[in-house]
Amino acid sequence: MPELSPCGALARRHDPDRFLCALFAPPARREALFTLIAFNHELARAREAATNPMLALMRLTWWREVVEQAADGAAPRAHEVAAPLHAAIREGALAPADLIAMTEAREPEMEEEPIPSTGAFHAYLRGTAGGFAVAAGRLLGAPPAVMPALQQAGALYGLAGVLRAVPALAAQGRCLLPADLVDPHAVLHDPAVAAPAIRRLAAEASPAPDLSGLPRDSVAAALPLVLARRDLRRLARGQAVHRGGMDRLAVAWRGIRGRA
Repeated sequence: MPELSPCGALARRHDPDRFLCALFAPPARREALFTLIAFNHELARAREAATNPMLALMRLTWWREVVEQAADGAAPRAHEVAAPLHAAIREGALAPADLIAMTEAREPEMEEEPIPSTGAFHAYLRGTAGGFAVAAGRLLGAPPAVMPALQQAGALYGLAGVLRAVPALAAQGRCLLPADLVDPHAVLHDPAVAAPAIRRLAAEASPAPDLSGLPRDSVAAALPLVLARRDLRRLARGQAVHRGGMDRLAVAWRGIRGRA
């Protein structure tokens, strides 16, 4: 593999799942997809990197301004992700509206209060991981008619990710599970108490969407669904998820076939 750009290296280090999926994008679009992954990582780490919710919200605002200024033709900011993001926006590879929607969808993570309900939790997933899938699909030329299915596929991957991350988030003093299913404070004290809710959310996940209308060149936007299906099956059985060679092989097989 050629030497990776800073965004490519960041994607491989911090989001290896989506990085692997991005390798099945057309070469001409792959770097912009790495940039989208890096941008999503910056949004996802806003709360983790800040000492309080207000500072985290300021980080989100900073990224929203990066997008808005690029759309307005202002000069790029000096940052290893902001500069290539600016270029991808100016080139028309990434849509500012998609990126701003991804930023706004992260706002529940900035709140001191937990996500109140299962409905709000699924809306959060549709906006965050689902929003990423929509932005990736648009970048790769997916037709508008497939966007709702891509958003649903992304949300399923986001669901699996949140459920897998319950212990890690608790160690950071965070819980993203809905308060109508768990006591967030109890989860922070002992993540094991979330086990029934994790199994339930995984077992009751919506069916995989119909992506038969997705062109082959756009399949990288949907490939995280391959991992979501595998992870949710394990989580519904109460099993831990450890990413392994068979998971990567499943993604590669689907990517080669051009079907998620």
